[in-house]
Amino acid sequence: MTAFKEGDPTTIARLYGRSVGKKLRGRQQGLVDNLLPQIAVPVEGPVTSEVLFGDSRPLHFEIGFGGGEHLAYRADLLPNHGFIGAEPFLNGVAQALTHVEEQRLANVRIHHGDALEVLRRVPDGALTMLYLLHPDPWPKAKHAKRRMMNDGPVQMFADKLKPGGEFRFGTDHPVYVRHALMVMQRHTDKFEWVVDGPSSWQNRPSGWCETRYEHKARTVFGHEVWYFRFRRR
Repeated sequence: MTAFKEGDPTTIARLYGRSVGKKLRGRQQGLVDNLLPQIAVPVEGPVTSEVLFGDSRPLHFEIGFGGGEHLAYRADLLPNHGFIGAEPFLNGVAQALTHVEEQRLANVRIHHGDALEVLRRVPDGALTMLYLLHPDPWPKAKHAKRRMMNDGPVQMFADKLKPGGEFRFGTDHPVYVRHALMVMQRHTDKFEWVVDGPSSWQNRPSGWCETRYEHKARTVFGHEVWYFRFRRR
Protein backbone atom coordinates (compact mmCIF):
# COMPACT_ATOMS: atom_id res chain seq x y z
CA MET A 1 0.00 0.00 0.00
CA THR A 2 1.01 3.61 -0.41
CA ALA A 3 1.71 6.31 2.12
CA PHE A 4 1.26 10.01 1.41
CA LYS A 5 3.29 13.05 2.38
CA GLU A 6 1.69 15.28 4.93
CA GLY A 7 0.32 18.41 3.30
CA ASP A 8 -0.02 16.78 -0.11
CA PRO A 9 -1.98 13.56 0.35
CA THR A 10 -1.87 12.59 -3.31
CA THR A 11 1.93 12.54 -3.37
CA ILE A 12 3.54 9.15 -2.85
CA ALA A 13 6.06 9.03 -0.03
CA ARG A 14 6.92 5.36 -0.43
CA LEU A 15 5.34 2.01 -1.19
CA TYR A 16 4.92 -0.10 1.95
CA GLY A 17 4.51 -3.86 2.20
CA ARG A 18 5.98 -6.90 0.45
CA SER A 19 6.90 -6.88 -3.21
CA VAL A 20 8.21 -10.45 -3.46
CA GLY A 21 7.30 -13.66 -1.61
CA LYS A 22 8.15 -17.26 -2.41
CA LYS A 23 10.28 -18.02 -5.44
CA LEU A 24 8.11 -18.29 -8.54
CA ARG A 25 7.56 -21.67 -10.11
CA GLY A 26 8.82 -22.23 -13.62
CA ARG A 27 5.50 -21.61 -15.33
CA GLN A 28 4.85 -18.48 -13.28
CA GLN A 29 8.29 -17.08 -14.07
CA GLY A 30 7.68 -17.79 -17.72
CA LEU A 31 4.43 -15.80 -17.63
CA VAL A 32 6.16 -12.89 -15.92
CA ASP A 33 8.95 -12.96 -18.50
CA ASN A 34 6.80 -13.45 -21.60
CA LEU A 35 3.13 -12.60 -21.05
CA LEU A 36 3.47 -9.63 -18.70
CA PRO A 37 5.44 -7.49 -21.21
CA GLN A 38 2.65 -8.07 -23.75
CA ILE A 39 -0.16 -6.84 -21.48
CA ALA A 40 1.68 -4.42 -19.21
CA VAL A 41 0.38 -0.88 -18.83
CA PRO A 42 2.77 1.52 -20.62
CA VAL A 43 5.22 3.18 -18.24
CA GLU A 44 4.57 6.67 -19.64
CA GLY A 45 1.77 8.67 -21.18
CA PRO A 46 -2.01 8.73 -20.78
CA VAL A 47 -3.70 5.50 -19.73
CA THR A 48 -6.86 5.29 -21.83
CA SER A 49 -9.02 2.62 -23.44
CA GLU A 50 -7.74 3.76 -26.83
CA VAL A 51 -4.10 3.33 -25.78
CA LEU A 52 -4.64 -0.01 -24.06
CA PHE A 53 -7.28 -1.66 -26.26
CA GLY A 54 -7.52 0.39 -29.43
CA ASP A 55 -11.13 1.52 -28.89
CA SER A 56 -13.36 3.48 -26.52
CA ARG A 57 -14.68 0.61 -24.38
CA PRO A 58 -15.66 1.19 -20.70
CA LEU A 59 -12.63 1.10 -18.43
CA HIS A 60 -12.32 -0.56 -15.00
CA PHE A 61 -9.44 -0.27 -12.51
CA GLU A 62 -8.61 -2.59 -9.61
CA ILE A 63 -6.18 -1.41 -6.94
CA GLY A 64 -4.17 -4.21 -5.35
CA PHE A 65 -5.75 -7.24 -7.03
CA GLY A 66 -4.05 -9.86 -4.83
CA GLY A 67 -4.11 -13.12 -6.76
CA GLY A 68 -6.26 -11.69 -9.53
CA GLU A 69 -9.41 -13.78 -8.93
CA HIS A 70 -11.77 -10.81 -8.88
CA LEU A 71 -10.01 -9.10 -11.77
CA ALA A 72 -10.29 -12.23 -13.94
CA TYR A 73 -13.89 -12.83 -12.90
CA ARG A 74 -14.98 -9.34 -13.86
CA ALA A 75 -13.01 -9.39 -17.11
CA ASP A 76 -14.60 -12.70 -18.09
CA LEU A 77 -18.05 -11.40 -17.12
CA LEU A 78 -17.64 -8.24 -19.21
CA PRO A 79 -15.51 -9.15 -22.26
CA ASN A 80 -16.29 -5.89 -24.05
CA HIS A 81 -14.96 -3.80 -21.16
CA GLY A 82 -11.31 -3.08 -20.45
CA PHE A 83 -9.68 -3.91 -17.12
CA ILE A 84 -6.55 -2.49 -15.51
CA GLY A 85 -5.12 -4.24 -12.46
CA ALA A 86 -2.25 -2.89 -10.36
CA GLU A 87 -0.43 -4.98 -7.76
CA PRO A 88 3.04 -4.49 -6.21
CA PHE A 89 3.39 -8.12 -5.04
CA LEU A 90 5.11 -10.14 -7.77
CA ASN A 91 3.62 -13.46 -6.69
CA GLY A 92 0.13 -11.96 -7.01
CA VAL A 93 0.97 -10.69 -10.48
CA ALA A 94 2.12 -14.17 -11.47
CA GLN A 95 -1.15 -15.67 -10.19
CA ALA A 96 -3.16 -13.10 -12.13
CA LEU A 97 -1.21 -13.88 -15.28
CA THR A 98 -2.15 -17.54 -14.84
CA HIS A 99 -5.84 -16.53 -14.84
CA VAL A 100 -5.33 -14.36 -17.91
CA GLU A 101 -3.66 -17.18 -19.82
CA GLU A 102 -6.04 -19.97 -18.77
CA GLN A 103 -9.19 -17.90 -19.37
CA ARG A 104 -7.79 -16.25 -22.51
CA LEU A 105 -8.62 -12.78 -21.26
CA ALA A 106 -7.72 -10.31 -23.97
CA ASN A 107 -9.29 -7.39 -22.08
CA VAL A 108 -6.86 -7.22 -19.13
CA ARG A 109 -3.82 -5.01 -18.68
CA ILE A 110 -1.54 -5.33 -15.64
CA HIS A 111 0.78 -2.99 -13.81
CA HIS A 112 3.33 -4.55 -11.46
CA GLY A 113 3.80 -1.71 -9.00
CA ASP A 114 2.01 1.19 -7.38
CA ALA A 115 -1.59 1.68 -8.49
CA LEU A 116 -1.69 5.43 -7.92
CA GLU A 117 1.20 6.02 -10.31
CA VAL A 118 -0.96 4.57 -13.08
CA LEU A 119 -4.23 6.04 -11.82
CA ARG A 120 -2.76 9.54 -12.04
CA ARG A 121 -2.30 9.02 -15.77
CA VAL A 122 -5.91 8.00 -16.34
CA PRO A 123 -7.83 11.01 -17.70
CA ASP A 124 -10.40 12.49 -15.34
CA GLY A 125 -13.83 10.98 -15.82
CA ALA A 126 -12.52 8.00 -17.78
CA LEU A 127 -13.33 5.12 -15.40
CA THR A 128 -16.60 3.25 -15.27
CA MET A 129 -15.69 1.28 -12.13
CA LEU A 130 -12.95 1.32 -9.52
CA TYR A 131 -12.28 -1.54 -7.07
CA LEU A 132 -10.40 -1.60 -3.75
CA LEU A 133 -10.89 -5.01 -2.13
CA HIS A 134 -9.30 -5.93 1.19
CA PRO A 135 -6.49 -3.36 1.23
CA ASP A 136 -3.80 -3.55 3.90
CA PRO A 137 -5.57 -2.29 7.05
CA TRP A 138 -2.57 -0.73 8.84
CA PRO A 139 -4.60 -0.98 12.08
CA LYS A 140 -2.30 1.06 14.33
CA ALA A 141 -3.28 4.70 14.64
CA LYS A 142 0.25 5.85 13.84
CA HIS A 143 0.04 4.01 10.51
CA ALA A 144 -3.33 5.44 9.47
CA LYS A 145 -1.67 7.68 6.87
CA ARG A 146 -0.53 4.54 5.04
CA ARG A 147 -4.09 3.43 4.30
CA MET A 148 -5.33 3.69 0.76
CA MET A 149 -8.65 4.96 2.06
CA ASN A 150 -7.58 8.50 2.86
CA ASP A 151 -8.64 11.90 1.57
CA GLY A 152 -5.99 12.21 -1.12
CA PRO A 153 -6.63 8.88 -2.85
CA VAL A 154 -10.41 9.17 -2.45
CA GLN A 155 -10.30 12.57 -4.15
CA MET A 156 -8.35 10.96 -6.98
CA PHE A 157 -10.93 8.17 -7.21
CA ALA A 158 -13.63 10.81 -7.60
CA ASP A 159 -11.65 12.63 -10.27
CA LYS A 160 -11.08 9.52 -12.37
CA LEU A 161 -14.61 8.10 -12.20
CA LYS A 162 -17.20 9.35 -14.65
CA PRO A 163 -20.54 10.65 -13.29
CA GLY A 164 -22.56 7.59 -12.34
CA GLY A 165 -19.41 5.46 -12.13
CA GLU A 166 -19.01 3.13 -9.18
CA PHE A 167 -16.35 2.68 -6.49
CA ARG A 168 -16.46 -0.69 -4.74
CA PHE A 169 -14.66 -1.22 -1.45
CA GLY A 170 -14.48 -4.36 0.70
CA THR A 171 -12.73 -5.27 3.94
CA ASP A 172 -12.86 -7.71 6.85
CA HIS A 173 -11.14 -5.34 9.29
CA PRO A 174 -13.39 -3.38 11.72
CA VAL A 175 -10.85 -0.60 12.26
CA TYR A 176 -10.61 -0.07 8.53
CA VAL A 177 -14.39 -0.03 8.15
CA ARG A 178 -14.76 2.79 10.66
CA HIS A 179 -11.88 4.73 9.16
CA ALA A 180 -13.10 4.27 5.58
CA LEU A 181 -16.65 5.38 6.34
CA MET A 182 -15.31 8.41 8.20
CA VAL A 183 -13.25 9.35 5.14
CA MET A 184 -16.13 8.78 2.73
CA GLN A 185 -18.39 10.93 4.91
CA ARG A 186 -16.09 13.84 4.09
CA HIS A 187 -16.65 13.26 0.37
CA THR A 188 -20.43 13.10 0.15
CA ASP A 189 -20.32 15.93 -2.37
CA LYS A 190 -18.58 13.50 -4.75
CA PHE A 191 -19.95 10.09 -3.74
CA GLU A 192 -23.37 8.69 -2.94
CA TRP A 193 -23.41 5.55 -0.78
CA VAL A 194 -25.50 2.93 -2.57
CA VAL A 195 -27.18 1.43 0.49
CA ASP A 196 -30.55 0.02 1.47
CA GLY A 197 -30.18 -1.18 5.04
CA PRO A 198 -27.62 -3.51 6.68
CA SER A 199 -28.01 -6.19 4.02
CA SER A 200 -26.33 -3.82 1.58
CA TRP A 201 -23.00 -4.07 3.35
CA GLN A 202 -23.38 -7.52 4.92
CA ASN A 203 -24.05 -9.47 1.71
CA ARG A 204 -21.83 -9.63 -1.34
CA PRO A 205 -23.52 -7.80 -4.23
CA SER A 206 -24.22 -9.43 -7.56
CA GLY A 207 -21.19 -9.48 -9.83
CA TRP A 208 -18.74 -9.41 -6.90
CA CYS A 209 -16.97 -12.75 -6.54
CA GLU A 210 -15.34 -14.17 -3.43
CA THR A 211 -11.55 -14.03 -3.52
CA ARG A 212 -9.22 -16.48 -1.80
CA TYR A 213 -8.34 -13.80 0.73
CA GLU A 214 -11.98 -13.21 1.57
CA HIS A 215 -12.66 -16.95 1.86
CA LYS A 216 -9.72 -17.37 4.23
CA ALA A 217 -10.78 -14.35 6.31
CA ARG A 218 -14.26 -15.77 6.71
CA THR A 219 -13.61 -19.50 7.12
CA VAL A 220 -10.19 -19.64 8.78
CA PHE A 221 -10.21 -16.51 10.92
CA GLY A 222 -13.97 -16.20 11.39
CA HIS A 223 -14.01 -12.57 10.27
CA GLU A 224 -17.10 -10.75 9.14
CA VAL A 225 -16.74 -9.21 5.68
CA TRP A 226 -18.28 -5.90 4.63
CA TYR A 227 -19.08 -4.70 1.11
CA PHE A 228 -19.56 -1.08 0.08
CA ARG A 229 -20.67 0.57 -3.15
CA PHE A 230 -20.35 4.29 -3.81
CA ARG A 231 -21.69 6.03 -6.89
CA ARG A 232 -19.94 9.08 -8.35
CA ARG A 233 -22.32 12.02 -8.29
